[in-house]
Amino acid sequence: TCEEMMKRAVFARELGVPIVMHDYLTGGFTANTSLAHYCRDNGLLLHIHRAMHAVIDRQKNHGIHFRVLAKALRMSGGDHIHSGTVVGKLEGEREITLGFVDLLRDDFIEKDRSRGIYFTQDWVSLPGVLPVASGGIHVWHMPALTEIFGDDSVLQFGGGTLGHPWGNAPGAVANRVALEACVQAR
Repeated sequence: TCEEMMKRAVFARELGVPIVMHDYLTGGFTANTSLAHYCRDNGLLLHIHRAMHAVIDRQKNHGIHFRVLAKALRMSGGDHIHSGTVVGKLEGEREITLGFVDLLRDDFIEKDRSRGIYFTQDWVSLPGVLPVASGGIHVWHMPALTEIFGDDSVLQFGGGTLGHPWGNAPGAVANRVALEACVQAR
């Protein structure tokens, strides 16, 4: 329930947790907006998950395209969301994924049909949402990820770090070194 969700957010804040996660599709937009306002007012980050999105947005003949779901999330509130990647197991079309990233992050987006942006969008003062690249990404994807997502994004390496042949800590070091090398190489 929404009441239980808010109790858990309050409890997380009392524990000093800096971030909470919410699934805006299964929880609903009203619940998400309520939680987003609470988090903003109380100094918590709100990480948005999108479980079940493929059932809604991957159908060519019916459903709701993720472009629409991304816009709805931006209006509802959240600090970052899994936006898909162009590499890894959650691959998507490069230009379309970049269109999602633009819609989530940028204040003003020019019409660009190649990215699925069919009209100019001015978000005025509505806060942006950082895209999160995750899902099967690892250190070898770093050059592509930094080129695709730029600086204002979150790169979430789960198994790509924990599955490093030398262990978790070397996996984290490998990701950090690769990130710094890619940024410095620009």
